Amino acid sequence: MREEQRLMKGERMKKAISKKSKASRNAELAALAAMPEHEIDTSDIPEIHDWSGARRGVFYRPRKQQLTLRLDADVIAWFKEMASKDEGYQTKINRALREYWHQHEKRAQR
Repeated sequence: MREEQRLMKGERMKKAISKKSKASRNAELAALAAMPEHEIDTSDIPEIHDWSGARRGVFYRPRKQQLTLRLDADVIAWFKEMASKDEGYQTKINRALREYWHQHEKRAQR
């Protein structure tokens, strides 16, 4: 089937990646990974001085697991009260539990 006919039928075009380009890219990345950092030329990369618009954790999302958890109504009400438009109360509860976990993990290592 010709590409024009595919487009007319509403099918998506597949991006063609040649094996040679993928293999050469992998070889280049492997060679770069083997180099010591002081030998890597980064002069063509512009230096970023203003990080004020940077957002942390945008690309990393931990795997979530759904569960039913019974909490006291006043605890839930407080977290809902503390929630904002950007961050919901469940996210705040998750963060509080993670902080608690890390604090106790550090104590256990002492």
